[in-house]
Amino acid sequence: MTLATQAQDFGKAGTFEAAEKNFLLNGKPFLVRAGEIHFPRIPREYWEHRIQMCKAMGMNTICIYLFWNFHEQKPDQFDFTGLKDVAEFVRLIQKNGMYCIVRPGPYACAEWDMGGLPWWLLKKNDLQVRTLNDSYFMERSIKYLKQVGKQLAPYQIQNGGNIIMVQVENEYGVFGNDAVYMAKVRDAVRASGFDKAQLFRCDWSSNFFKYDVDGVYTALNFGAGSNIDKQFEKYKQVYPKAPLMCSEYWTGWFDYWGRAHETRSISSFIGSLKDMLDRKISFSLYMAHGGTSFGQWGGANAPPFGAMVASYDYNAPINEAGQPTDKFYAVRDLMKNYLNPGEIIPEPPANYSLISIPKITFSESASLFDNLPKANQSEDIKSMEYFDQGWGRILYRTKLPEIKTEFQLKITDLHDWALIYINGKLIGNLDRRKDENTIKIPAVKQGDVLDILVEAMGRVNYGKTIIDRKGITEKVEMLVGSNATNLKNWEIFNFPVDYDFQKKMKFKKEKANGPAWYRANFNLNEVGDTYIDMSGWGKGMVWINGYNIGRYWKIGPQQTLFMPGCWLKKGKNEIIILDLETPTTTQTAGVIVPVLDKIVIDESLLHRKKGEMLDLSAETVSNKGTLSSGQGWKEVIFNKELEGQYFCFEALDSQNPKDQSSSMAELELIGTDGLSINRSKWKIVYADSEEISVGNYSAEKIFDQQESTFWSTAWTVSKTPHPHQLVVNMDEKVKIKGFRYLPRTDKSTNGNVKSYRFYIKSNPFFIKK
Repeated sequence: MTLATQAQDFGKAGTFEAAEKNFLLNGKPFLVRAGEIHFPRIPREYWEHRIQMCKAMGMNTICIYLFWNFHEQKPDQFDFTGLKDVAEFVRLIQKNGMYCIVRPGPYACAEWDMGGLPWWLLKKNDLQVRTLNDSYFMERSIKYLKQVGKQLAPYQIQNGGNIIMVQVENEYGVFGNDAVYMAKVRDAVRASGFDKAQLFRCDWSSNFFKYDVDGVYTALNFGAGSNIDKQFEKYKQVYPKAPLMCSEYWTGWFDYWGRAHETRSISSFIGSLKDMLDRKISFSLYMAHGGTSFGQWGGANAPPFGAMVASYDYNAPINEAGQPTDKFYAVRDLMKNYLNPGEIIPEPPANYSLISIPKITFSESASLFDNLPKANQSEDIKSMEYFDQGWGRILYRTKLPEIKTEFQLKITDLHDWALIYINGKLIGNLDRRKDENTIKIPAVKQGDVLDILVEAMGRVNYGKTIIDRKGITEKVEMLVGSNATNLKNWEIFNFPVDYDFQKKMKFKKEKANGPAWYRANFNLNEVGDTYIDMSGWGKGMVWINGYNIGRYWKIGPQQTLFMPGCWLKKGKNEIIILDLETPTTTQTAGVIVPVLDKIVIDESLLHRKKGEMLDLSAETVSNKGTLSSGQGWKEVIFNKELEGQYFCFEALDSQNPKDQSSSMAELELIGTDGLSINRSKWKIVYADSEEISVGNYSAEKIFDQQESTFWSTAWTVSKTPHPHQLVVNMDEKVKIKGFRYLPRTDKSTNGNVKSYRFYIKSNPFFIKK
């Protein structure tokens, strides 16, 4: 097969299409070798450098997301200037002789706040998203897509530009299967001006066939270490004449606060990439370069709730600062074996310099409670969005009735992390990651002041829980015995993330106690990229020279924040830190090596407390059997329907007789209608073993809707033999007729379950303490 080798003669009309077995560029077969990079996660001054780095890795195409909420932060106020100038980014791709794949949404995901959907949509109380059932959502989506078309439609290859493909929505098969909705989005993309480019959608090998969209090519997404033939096995049956493409080949993974740093080995990553090249399968590396989720833009996943760190390094071939890694050179060396005749991979551009910054000492502070903005008044608790606040912190204050005994304060629902005070004295904190919603309060007198300071940690960007309002979403109650008092008459103080708000604080030459802003100046003789060391601080956000460089949290794994040198100045620079806790030091510094893997392991996140043991001796087995070996979903249908709220999956052995571990990527229960039971409220009650010391293999991975992640029993410490058990509380009674088990999706078979026992019941299982 002859592949197209010549660069597009930009400025002249060209063609690109998904034809029989091949993509055709100007009528000739073309293998897409794309690297994904996100312009909002890269300073504008570095855009061209990152593009050139991708080209030096052997890529011929750049794939980009647009995030709707980045460009329309307030309704009808669209911004495509500065860091938001996506047209300029596409022109730079074209300038460097590369093609472009555009992914405009409206939904994106990408570990970005609300998956790219604007927070202000949430001001509509009954909002539904990614569906035709909400005309407001569709109306706003179409309006946004028209604006994207104005910016980028002129750069379609058919117009002499370099855009060869445009995506319709994103990974919709995980969310739904409404082909009519997807057709509506397709029509909106076309109507926005993308009426010439090849349209495509992307889904997983396990769900791409749930719907189809006429006129839209289908690509698959999967991760490092995947079995390529297995990934495309069903695809070839459904689309026997289509070219093959992995539109997201996950080079690494993202990090959550409080969980171990994620990596993917070079060998597993390169192995599957080579398999695709050998089979002439097009691909896009997600991510080629991750960059940084500056400011408030990092998202979250649920269930269970977990927020993403500021770094989007992603263990990608090009690191957060744009420098090549060993993975970069492994890709570059591999690609040299698959070049077209006459094709040359250019040398990488020079790295930007890294500098260290000596210790910066903060001598000024501004107490949060001494700098309260004007209060809003509300009889009932309202979410952050109700007060026209998108991100940041919010303080709820009310006066309490007299309670002469200790009582419980219950918050419904807390999104996402809160400090609770009585008369200015800190009582404790609550953390949504741990499903915490109640706290003990000592006896109070009439008129005592309750303060609840809530931090929003990123909106859910994935799945059905994407409707994720921030602050306190429903009510706050005082629980005394069986009596519940719903608290009313709130003063509410809003603390947005904008620099203009932070700089107005009244700083004093003293050390603050509790939540406060800290300000300092530092001088530089030279500028360069650096990493701001936050290891001595608690939890909050950092602004340097007016740029919000992101969230930090002492629990890790990220302990440094990337500061681009292009945002620093020779001479005087300003840094402001908002810390919700009391830092152990009021100093920081700039270092040249990032710290992305220093975690404070929180054993309370384990699903088995010390000394606990599940007792199944008195339980009746609901179903037992043997699962087949090999990859892919395994479906089990019971002899009769079963009902219950709690279930236990017990792995008795592994496919490899010598293997004492167990693992599972996903577990779904099959309802009586044949559809999967909603898992959004599932909670792990017990897991006999979880590996969390060298990666994220905790038990909730069985319902996180991420097929490339998985639960595994411990393999480094505290190894335990079979059997291994998982117990889940589904939050409500359900009727089921079976389950689906997905083994881990990489090439390893460690822990793949062979024999099992399944239990389901209406009341909790007995766990010995």
